[in-house]
Amino acid sequence: MKIDDSAYNSLELAKILGIIRRDCRSDLGAELLSSMKPAEDQEELISRMNLFKAVEEYRDTRGDLPWNYKLSSVRYILDDAKMSGMMLGSELLSVRRVLSAAARLKEALQEARRDWPVFGLLLADIRDFGDEEKALSVIDEDGRLYDHASDRLRRLRESIRKLRDQIRRKGQGVISDQSTGSMLQERVLTLRNGRHVVLVRQDAISRFPGLVMDRSGSGSSVYMEPHALVALNNEHAVLSEDESAEERRVLHKLTEKILARETAISEAQNVLGRIDLFYALSEKIRRDRWHMPILSANHDFCFHRACHPLLGEAAVPIDISCGGKFRALVVTGPNTGGKTVALKTAGVCVCLGWMGFPAPFEENSVLGVIDGIYADIGDEQSIEQNLSTFSAHISQITKILAHASEGSVVLLDELGAGTDPDEGAALGIAILDYLREKRSLVLATTHHNPIKRYALSCQDVESASVEFDAGTLSPTYRLLVGIPGRSNALLIAKKLGVPPEVLARAKEALHDKEASMEDIIGELQEKRTAIEAENERLERMRLETERLRSEYEAQRLELTEKWDRLIAEADKKALGIVENAEVSAKSLMKAMDSDVRGAALRKFERTKKHFGLIKEQADKREDERLERRFTPDTEPLVPGDEVVVAGTSTVGRLERISGGKAAVIAGAARLELPVKLLRRASKVESKRERKSGGQKYGTPQQRSGAGGVSITPPPSPVGVPGSIMVRGMTLDEAIPIVERYLDRAYRAGYGEVSVIHGRGEGILRREVQILCKGLPYVDNFRLGESGEGGYGVTIVRFKR
Repeated sequence: MKIDDSAYNSLELAKILGIIRRDCRSDLGAELLSSMKPAEDQEELISRMNLFKAVEEYRDTRGDLPWNYKLSSVRYILDDAKMSGMMLGSELLSVRRVLSAAARLKEALQEARRDWPVFGLLLADIRDFGDEEKALSVIDEDGRLYDHASDRLRRLRESIRKLRDQIRRKGQGVISDQSTGSMLQERVLTLRNGRHVVLVRQDAISRFPGLVMDRSGSGSSVYMEPHALVALNNEHAVLSEDESAEERRVLHKLTEKILARETAISEAQNVLGRIDLFYALSEKIRRDRWHMPILSANHDFCFHRACHPLLGEAAVPIDISCGGKFRALVVTGPNTGGKTVALKTAGVCVCLGWMGFPAPFEENSVLGVIDGIYADIGDEQSIEQNLSTFSAHISQITKILAHASEGSVVLLDELGAGTDPDEGAALGIAILDYLREKRSLVLATTHHNPIKRYALSCQDVESASVEFDAGTLSPTYRLLVGIPGRSNALLIAKKLGVPPEVLARAKEALHDKEASMEDIIGELQEKRTAIEAENERLERMRLETERLRSEYEAQRLELTEKWDRLIAEADKKALGIVENAEVSAKSLMKAMDSDVRGAALRKFERTKKHFGLIKEQADKREDERLERRFTPDTEPLVPGDEVVVAGTSTVGRLERISGGKAAVIAGAARLELPVKLLRRASKVESKRERKSGGQKYGTPQQRSGAGGVSITPPPSPVGVPGSIMVRGMTLDEAIPIVERYLDRAYRAGYGEVSVIHGRGEGILRREVQILCKGLPYVDNFRLGESGEGGYGVTIVRFKR
């Protein structure tokens, strides 16, 4: 999309981008933002938006991408280095920071590429800079070269350090000597113009054995170089010059190495700049509630509750659209009522959207295919070009008419103004009609009644107005689509103190037709206001009804859950009594004589059937409780879907469906359960499961269990799996499920089963084992061995 220069300036895009720039963490993002252009086509726009959304998702789930707040742009440093041939140490330090940040960013993006393949676009522009980073490691954090930058530099600095020690000892002798020490202003050896000197009093200059080097700031003393230090200072000067020359040689060599990778470094910096810019845009989403648009394949836009970013908190949100039911929107109403702001708001949102940025509107706003945006807004009078206001407008409109197409957005402020009203209105209508035939998207403002009538009567053209409160004689800045607006010039004049007799004459001077048009518009606006007030009242009633319904539903669910808990506790106690009765009966029968044991056994079997019925009813009530707390998918599940099991946070892959039953592979377990107890897993649940390592599905022999080792569950009777996975559940979720599962597995005839609880901190493992100790039908239990899952699995053996 192209942004015309006049549109760029009229929409004040530089200021708006400045608002975004304030949230950049470095000048890398700010520099990229300044050169940012709209996408060429929708394919490029989609690519930009997908990349930004991926970075947003990464930030939401994993935190910020790696960043260094000391980063700064090296683009101008590289340009200067090509001229001078050498970078300073501080400049090379800036380059090293960019290379280091790029390397850490590359590592993070490569790790996340599996979940966000679009990161490949960024990775393609980050090369390997290992050699350059290693070469620049000879620079410390202050931009100075370390001694080991070269062997010669190390030797020179060692020599300089030894020489300085010698100078200090010699200088201390001068200071300590009674004959010379008494002449000093301060008994301190200092460095002046690269030579070691002392500060001598003014009255002792002629007597002190040395050379004058400089005068102190106060003028009461001078810096003198003692004769005893002259030779040593000369040697120090020579070594210092050699050190500087060696440092320049090393810096020059490093500069050559960096300039050889100039293009790659610039590309890496662009990626860092884009990440920095994405951070700033992300802050607009989080703090200012900006949103990304929904893209449309049509030439249109529809923005909900859009605000002009330069107005800040004072902005009044508006709904504005074009390209759906109409191709042109004519906005009318009083001066200072917000007509021009409405045009600019729409234009700004189009531009930001086509840059791939979020914009200040609500979600579900739509942005279609736009190939250019053109504007004629404001006073374009030019003394240099000898153009009047009207001529300047017509000159700009002429350019617009030459370039506008079906995919263009055209913003025309005060259409037909600046000349004779009749001729201006006629010209305005002709311009609108011409653009309508081109199928351009036009937003125009006007005060001319003929243009208002044209908008009311013409197909593909819609009227709108900015609301005006006749009671307070003030604009509300709301945009009302579907009805033209009054200019309210006389009402505003009255508010501003124009004498009544002048207003009366003005009303008499109004042409009857014009007055009638204004009256009709006024009546329409009053009716519109009344209808909107009624709609607001009905909306408040709807919201109150919805609130009451939600409260009722919450109370109903709370009562249902309380009832379910009571029933579940009663069932648990009843099943405990039944189990204890069975165990006691078996013990008594073992102690009976053989002649009565047969009769007792037959009676026990009859009673056992009754006990079985009690257990089946308890199981049925438990299933019903889960179903009440579980909302299945409206769309049918298909094999391969990732699903969640009712009443748990367990995520598994649906293997098959047959006769209302489903086979689900969850980690190392293969579960068979009713389809109605499954729902499709959300993206967040699927990602969480993959992150925990539960994404490895396959045959029982292939699947990885707790601890990453293979688990092979024993053959399972129909309807009951040979293992259950409760890894990731809370104690309140897991323990009832494990208890219910063990009871079913025991009654199904298993000899032993596996409970997969994971390693973690061992809390869930201990509670599972405490549960097993209290179950009368559990013979023993143990932790899994190396081939069974280790500490992440408890093997439970039943009594038989």
